[in-house]
Formats: sequence, structure tokens, C-alpha cells
Amino acid sequence: MLEQHQALAKTATDKQWSHLDYFSELINGEVAARDERCVQRCITQARFPVLKTLDQFDWDWPTKINRLLIQNLFHLDFVKQHANVVFISGTGLGKTHLMTALGHAACLRGLSVLFTGAIEIINTLAAAHATGKPVRASHRAATYLLPILDRLNFSMLAPAATPGRIR
Repeated sequence: MLEQHQALAKTATDKQWSHLDYFSELINGEVAARDERCVQRCITQARFPVLKTLDQFDWDWPTKINRLLIQNLFHLDFVKQHANVVFISGTGLGKTHLMTALGHAACLRGLSVLFTGAIEIINTLAAAHATGKPVRASHRAATYLLPILDRLNFSMLAPAATPGRIR
């Protein structure tokens, strides 16, 4: 508000706003600035490798994709319902792009997002388990409303994190 009050006061004078109108615009500007800072903080904390949006997605490739189903996911109803979304397809068909775009859409609504590799999460939990502190490591991932795990590939796991080794 400190940064905006003088310029807005000049506008209020020029347009003959009432004190209440001036104060209302000043408050609205502060709310908008706070909302924008929240979105930027969410995007930074999400750790996206590259920002992608749904508008940038090439709907011509892959040739078989349920566009309406994907677009419906961007309403983010599944987040409110505490449900999971899993993208399964071959390499290079846009799973990472769609997950990044979905996470970005969540950030624009002020939701906390973590974009990370599934391998990183599993290796972190395995290392925490080995040191006897699995609760602390798992708590970090659980604090995000929308954790996005990319690139699950069991062949890349550390030996201690392979399936069946963690109990």
C-alpha cells in the first residue's frame, strides 16, 4: 500500500473519487499484490523444471488422448476430493508437460505444489529409513496439497530403495 498510495491518490483526485472509493481501490490493489506474491511463492516452492501450461500442449500428439478428461482435471476437483491422478503412457507423449501444467494451474489458485522425481522421494525415504528417521522425511512431502511425482522407473532406484527392501 505504501508503494501505491501516492499514485492512486493522484488518480483519485483527478477522477474525483470519494475517500471510501480511494481506500477501497488501495485495499484492492494490496489484495491483488498479495495474491500475486502468493502465486509466485507457490511456483518457486513447487520446483518445476520448466513452466508449462495446458495452452502449450500439442493435442495432435499423442494421437489418442482424451482431451475432455484432461481438460476436466484442470478444474482441480480431484485435489478437493483428496484423489490421485496417474498418467501412464510411453516415453515422449506429454506426461511431464501435463503434470507441470496441472501443477502450475494449482499454483495459480494458491495451492501448495511439489514437483519432484519419484526416484528422489523414494531414495529420500530409504535414506531416512536407514538413519531411523522416516517420519521426518515423509512429513516434508506430505505437507504439500499437490505432490507431483514424475518419472517412476524402478531401475534407477538406489539399492536400498528397491521394492521389497523397505519394510
